[in-house]
Amino acid sequence: MLTEFTHYLPVNLIFGAGKTEELGKEASKYGRKALIVTGRGSTKKSGLLDRAKALLEKEGLEVLVFDQAEPNPLASTAMKGAAMARENGCDVIVGLGGGSIMDCSKAVAFAACNEGDIFDYIYGKKQGSGALPLILVPTTCGTGSEGNCFAVLTDDETKDKKSLRDNSVIAKASIVDPELMTTMPASVLASVGFDALCHCMEAYLSRICDPITEIMALEGIRLIHGNLLTVYQEKQQGVTELSSMNMDAWSAVSLASTYGGMVINQAGVTAPHGLEHPASGMRNITHGKGLAALTPVIYRKSIEAAPEKFAVISRYLGGKDETDCVEKIEELLDSIQLRTSLSKEGVLPEDIDWMSKNAFKVSAAGIQNHPKVFTEEEVRQIYEEAM
Repeated sequence: MLTEFTHYLPVNLIFGAGKTEELGKEASKYGRKALIVTGRGSTKKSGLLDRAKALLEKEGLEVLVFDQAEPNPLASTAMKGAAMARENGCDVIVGLGGGSIMDCSKAVAFAACNEGDIFDYIYGKKQGSGALPLILVPTTCGTGSEGNCFAVLTDDETKDKKSLRDNSVIAKASIVDPELMTTMPASVLASVGFDALCHCMEAYLSRICDPITEIMALEGIRLIHGNLLTVYQEKQQGVTELSSMNMDAWSAVSLASTYGGMVINQAGVTAPHGLEHPASGMRNITHGKGLAALTPVIYRKSIEAAPEKFAVISRYLGGKDETDCVEKIEELLDSIQLRTSLSKEGVLPEDIDWMSKNAFKVSAAGIQNHPKVFTEEEVRQIYEEAM
């Protein structure tokens, strides 16, 4: 355990079923003209977009909508949203949707106040000077973006997938309403739920994990193990009425996801995320599926470097010690129908050389913070085994 550490995370979390109703009140504290950043489909189909607009307008805000955010958001998309915010004098950003939407919302809020290529800020070539106030309303329980200062973007030209990290994009308020999570399809739930678990596991394994982060990370693992399969099976069985759903389980998974976002803000991610980002940057694969393909392979090669920590993870997942940790992870993947390989997700053998080099460009810190620090050749072997 570290005997000296700093822990700073000023996140205003508003958590609970039905808390979406507070959106207008929260946004009105920070501006009078809101830009809602969302995607092209799910929030419209579910009626959430119209509901959010009504809640904002009820509090006297003028509302515009930027609905072009995509999975694995591109830097160019964020720049379009930022231009819309500037041109229309928007003074508060509302992110409405899944993890990619929240990342895009953060980038829009940042780019609206900072000129030039956003990747210049990501790579530290320029220093930012603030961002528009941001309210986040997640509709998936995976990235935990509502609880940290990260905004993951993909460079259109280079395919580098890397995080903007700036405290100015920590939300002024994050409204985490488990009721919003229940509209996810089972396949999406599986992917984002595993992402949340990976955040917690990786933060716990990180070389810079602090005592507060450790507590939250382990609680996140416990909550996901005890509840993800429950809510997944509900979706598989076609349960759609809130009154028939296990809202305690939905709340637990939602809370675990938020914990996951908060703990990686402090301890960072490690090798699984570090190696996944080149894969999804190159081939635009679903992030949780990329993690499902890579995590078991990486952990098998890592256990000897931190057997005590892998034993703890195993026990939190229902196992006995480090020897069955990967087995327990794979059992969970099987139970939520997420077992896959990189080739199944569209990665080609000829991508491996580029990904192996790119991992050290975009994910050097995560690779260094992993219990076992892999060489480029070892990373190449991991990609090959994960195919």
